[in-house]
Order: sequence, then C-alpha cells, then structure tokens
Amino acid sequence: MIETKGINHVALVCRDMKETVRFYTEVLKMPLFKTVQLPDGGQHFFFDCGGGNSVAFFWWKDAPPAAPGIASVRKFPFDAKTAHGSMNHLAFHMEEDELEAALERLEEAGVEHTHMVFNHDDSPSGYAKEMHEGVFVRSVYFSDPDGILLEFAATTKKFGPEDVAHEPATAETREDA
Repeated sequence: MIETKGINHVALVCRDMKETVRFYTEVLKMPLFKTVQLPDGGQHFFFDCGGGNSVAFFWWKDAPPAAPGIASVRKFPFDAKTAHGSMNHLAFHMEEDELEAALERLEEAGVEHTHMVFNHDDSPSGYAKEMHEGVFVRSVYFSDPDGILLEFAATTKKFGPEDVAHEPATAETREDA
C-alpha cells in the first residue's frame, strides 16, 4: 500500500516571477522559503501556504503564453470549464471565520474577486445565497496576476458515506465522444 501524507506542493507556471513573489508574499502573506535557478535559465520558487503545504511556481523566458478557457478558467463562475489535464483552480484551506476578512484584504489589495462568500451545497445551482445545514464548504474566489483561479475554502461539515451519491461519468458520455 502506498501511504501519502497529503500534498507536498502544487507546481504552476507564471509569466513574471517578481510579480508572482510580490502577490504571494505581500497580498496572500505566504512566505517565500526556497528559490531554485534551473540549468535552462528558468526558475522554481516555493511559497509556504500553511499546514506544512506549499505552492510552487516555474518561470521560463520561453514558456508558451496563457490559454484561458483551455489551460485555465476564463471567468469564474460563468465560464469555469478547462481542458483535460489542466488545473482548474487551487484552493487554500481557511477557517470559516476568516473568510469575510479575506474578502476585505483582497479588496484593499485591488485583487479581482467574488464579492460574496459562496455557500456550496447540493442544490441544482451548486450554491446557496444563505448559509444552511446542507452547505459543505464556503468559498471566496480570486485570481492571481497570471489569471490562475484561486480559492479560500472553509469546510463546514464532516463528510460521511451519504456524501458519495453519484455514479462517475465516463469518456463515452461526453458530448464529443
């Protein structure tokens, strides 16, 4: 049996490492704890995002350009589909009582964000305007300087067997199959 201890880091790609360092250290207050100069001239930097976890970024002068709607979300929540193999978004765990303060910090920093806390539930829309017993996570969404969709997420309930209630879809059920 392979036993993991959680996520060590998620590695993303940025277009401007200096801007990325400023955003993650100054706006999100995530300490930069390791920098690597790569043999090909690129860079790989690591930020402490809490709980023993980190988020890392690569930078290459010849990296392909951003591809919103393919490799990243175009505009959440209305155009959030991304291609197979892409990263849709990165969610950072946060205590529920910190979400409103996070909204204020994003606003003060001039970061584009959802102007409300999303209450995710099992309703047809996937979220409710008001907090209720069926809400399982509360979220604030925002983007970093590269348009990477980020989320502050607070889990609000303990999950049980009843929370696994859907049959997984297959490639054959896709519209273009």
